[in-house]
Amino acid sequence: MIPPRRNLHTLAATSLACMVGSSTAHAQVASLPIFAPAVPLVGGGPSSFAPLVRKVVPAVVNIAVTRDSEAGTRRRLPSSVRDTPLERRYRERMRRHRNELLEAGSGFIIDASGLIVTNGHVVADADKITVSLANGQEYTAALVGLDPLTDIAVIRITSHDPLPHVEWGDSRLVQVGDWIMAAGNPFGLGSSVTAGIVSARGRDIGAGPFDDFLQLDAPINPGNSGGPTFNLAGQVVAVNTAIVSPTGGSVGLGFSIPSELVIPIVETLSQTGHIDRGWLGATLEDISSRTGARVTEVDQNSPANHGGLQHGDIVTTLNGERVDTARFMIRAIAATKPGSDVQLTVLRNARSLPLVVHVGHRPLSEDSDLH
Repeated sequence: MIPPRRNLHTLAATSLACMVGSSTAHAQVASLPIFAPAVPLVGGGPSSFAPLVRKVVPAVVNIAVTRDSEAGTRRRLPSSVRDTPLERRYRERMRRHRNELLEAGSGFIIDASGLIVTNGHVVADADKITVSLANGQEYTAALVGLDPLTDIAVIRITSHDPLPHVEWGDSRLVQVGDWIMAAGNPFGLGSSVTAGIVSARGRDIGAGPFDDFLQLDAPINPGNSGGPTFNLAGQVVAVNTAIVSPTGGSVGLGFSIPSELVIPIVETLSQTGHIDRGWLGATLEDISSRTGARVTEVDQNSPANHGGLQHGDIVTTLNGERVDTARFMIRAIAATKPGSDVQLTVLRNARSLPLVVHVGHRPLSEDSDLH
């Protein structure tokens, strides 16, 4: 059972210390080579993560985001630092920056030219993005693109010299029980790593329509947002995104977006700066007694309205494929190229009716519950 939404935390954190040092959600990951582990194994487990840390940490970055303080005046003291030794440092830092709100997250460089992957909520609405490498070098970054539905963002820094970078791994090969290492910038303290195992695959925590998280027991905390999860070969198999916790700190329930979802999003954002998604303009809900998705609302002048969908219709198939849940419908429509047609079968007054709907462009302001 998923804990209440109030206990779901994204991992961006207010910075407490100076920094140290048209693709679809269903796109397939290109074939990737399988590398030998970067960590020596003893009895099936790692004897030390030190070789892996030395290999990958130079490409893991700290991200400081400056936002207008007027937009953040309603923010309260983060629960992750309240009543801790870090609270005083937080308050002192904010007093020194009266005209700006500083928050911290993490990211990782994926090519030598300076392309960086992070979470969308880390850099959204930023006035200034500052990237700090593990060696202390700082760069001002530019936003390349952001996809709110998957919470993936791409930013870029420019360097005269080639930058350290990491490689993608194939998350489809990750099994429950596999060792992983998470890297990032928890609580704004600087580069940190934690280790653990994959606890589960395919977790839906209610964060968005494309939830398909890897669940990790490696401790990840506020400030780890956008940081990488590595396999023992030093490849990025997921992006740290959220925790479920009653306190705001790690209790061993961390969630990362698998690379099979992230890679095509990053490629498209890098090329176009945005993701084109399909939209019908209908609100759907699951049906407890049977499969299918019930239409509870149809927007005026929407593709769904023009295609003949009505309140109370039960969508049973989409392009000949059975619709089991409303979530399946969300993902399938969002993954459909805008401007194309989809064939629906609906039940209306106990009669089966075929409909053809012309898929529109998803408005940027659309809530994730409207498809």
